[in-house]
Amino acid sequence: MSSSMFGTDGVRGRANSGNMTAETAMRLGMAAGTWFRTKEGARQVVIGKDTRRSGYMLETAMTAGFAAVGMSTLMLGPLPTPAVGMLTRSMRADLGVMISASHNPHHDNGIKFFGPDGFKLSDDAQAGIEDLIANPPELVDPEAIGRSRRVEDGIGRYAEFVKTTIPRRLRLKGLRVVLDCANGAAYKVAPQVLWELGADVIPIGVSPNGYNINKDCGSTSTDAAARAVVEYRADIGLTLDGDADRIIVLDETGRQADGDQIMALIAGRVLDKGDHMVATVMSNLGLERHLETRGIGLKRTKVGDRYVVEEMRRGGYRVGGEQSGHIVLTDFVTTGDGLIAGLQVLAALIESGKKASELLHVFEPVPQTLKNVRFKAGTAPLSAAKVKEAIADGEAAFADRGRLVIRASGTEPLIRVMGECEDKTLLHKVVDSIADEVARVT
Repeated sequence: MSSSMFGTDGVRGRANSGNMTAETAMRLGMAAGTWFRTKEGARQVVIGKDTRRSGYMLETAMTAGFAAVGMSTLMLGPLPTPAVGMLTRSMRADLGVMISASHNPHHDNGIKFFGPDGFKLSDDAQAGIEDLIANPPELVDPEAIGRSRRVEDGIGRYAEFVKTTIPRRLRLKGLRVVLDCANGAAYKVAPQVLWELGADVIPIGVSPNGYNINKDCGSTSTDAAARAVVEYRADIGLTLDGDADRIIVLDETGRQADGDQIMALIAGRVLDKGDHMVATVMSNLGLERHLETRGIGLKRTKVGDRYVVEEMRRGGYRVGGEQSGHIVLTDFVTTGDGLIAGLQVLAALIESGKKASELLHVFEPVPQTLKNVRFKAGTAPLSAAKVKEAIADGEAAFADRGRLVIRASGTEPLIRVMGECEDKTLLHKVVDSIADEVARVT
């Protein structure tokens, strides 16, 4: 079952309009609180957020909605998305909420939910919550109204947990690390963790003002971190996004290693022949070929880290993620965690004694290109006959030499046209022709 309000990563939109108004946030709180409220137990919600100005408005509105249906809230303040998943479970809450639009600019925001097990919600749960929004739930009696309070030790709880994910004996002493926190949710906790583990930390993107989250910084804009790596002669650079659930790593020259390369590195450390890893349809064909040489299988899912997690839980797989930098390690966490993934890379760097440039580029990727085409609300470009024809022609041209993935974004009004092919000329010809056709009908 699917839901029209929820995308691939919760509810998302432009702040103070559409689905991201205070009124809608309050109604979401009422509906989600009713869905998860138990007959016996704490009836408790934990709420985290990133550093967007609109987060204050949405947090307050959701808290009111939860209180109206008898749920009490623990407000964590700015913390990474994976910290909310972890604390939901460890604090025995009935529900967790993260207010963030991840890698999007400040004028967007979003609301993600975690169940009591710390995992993101299923499609069925999201659809149930949306049904309750359409049919407002009963309000509780005055004596049953929920209350709220701020939790001051959320950062400390998460930091101590993160440090347990690498060997106790391992320390990062002597390692110089540029750490870009995207002026987002990890701006306090990530530098603290690396410093406490012994690294020489050069933090950037740690001065949030409510409007500069992801702006020319973080995992979606790595130029500033790359310059800092070279300027400070750092051994490595770690770049997080606004809610720190994804990471892109830079070697000592400033060259990027994306999520596929990070997954390949971690899989080589922790998986054995006969094991499987999980990635999405967007991951590079080179990753799949590399894993095959090590006797490791690759399971592919739809785009969205929650689909990766669902497949990992179904098959008992330990390593998964997305090319964009969501890395899911179910030995430790229930969702993508950029900081924990970064620590696994730093541990590999220390233990191998290699330079980052020797360690990070694990396989040779098949040439890949991605074009995003924006479309107008109410249109369905992928249903157009000429677009379907262009896609069929592209698939025929690639035959068995390449791969096409065309899909609508789950978080933005974009059609994403991705292609892979050893023949770069053919690759760009096919992708351009499909993208041009999509643009004509939008």
